Amino acid sequence: MTLEQHSESGAHFAFTDRWGGVSAVPYEELNLGGAVGDDPAAVRANRALAAKALGIAPDRVVWMNQVHGREVAVVDGPWGPDQQVPAVDAVVTARRGLALAVLTADCTPVLLADPVAGVAGAAHAGRPGLVAGVVGAAVEAMVALGADPARMVARTGPAVCGRCYEVPAEMRAAVAEVVPAAYAETSWGTPAVDVVAGVHAQLAEAGVADLGRSPVCTLESRDHFSYRRDRMTGRLAGYVWLD
Repeated sequence: MTLEQHSESGAHFAFTDRWGGVSAVPYEELNLGGAVGDDPAAVRANRALAAKALGIAPDRVVWMNQVHGREVAVVDGPWGPDQQVPAVDAVVTARRGLALAVLTADCTPVLLADPVAGVAGAAHAGRPGLVAGVVGAAVEAMVALGADPARMVARTGPAVCGRCYEVPAEMRAAVAEVVPAAYAETSWGTPAVDVVAGVHAQLAEAGVADLGRSPVCTLESRDHFSYRRDRMTGRLAGYVWLD
């Protein structure tokens, strides 16, 4: 298991790759997604392995029911066994020590933290969520909890890059009309969307200046899950929490 992990003034950010877990083909190995057809016992084991590697408790991680929208949930603990996990694409918290997780396999995982205010957030930004404004919605929800965008640290993890995310010309135009920075072209000269660039432009527009991104393109990297490449595959996770 390789964990791309960073710590910034009490804020912790981590992104997984696909190795070091127990899932079988086609989800091998460290699939952390519970809604992709994998054995639920394997997913639970993988989540426990990832949490142990990060030094966090598996029962102190908040997961989402992601639907490519812009809804945000404010949380102060994991969902209970009798609770229905709401359909949201961002979660924010003012509870230190509570880890927020986002699942991806080409979409952009967005992790946010204001260590001074003690507020963290995680968002799932695919092309639809980017256009819908999930990034700005997550920042706004954090501000409502006392965070300041000028103090926020933002990190985006492994995602399909603009050189690989080919789309029809009409789709590129529709996305770029809302998020101009997402306009892109593939390495072979066809229309594309750069979701990561769009996310970073939206973060900057929201006043977040401390921005960092993973260099990994999931479609190009066999060490990472990619839905566009493999269709039936696992999910990576990004985690954020505050001391």
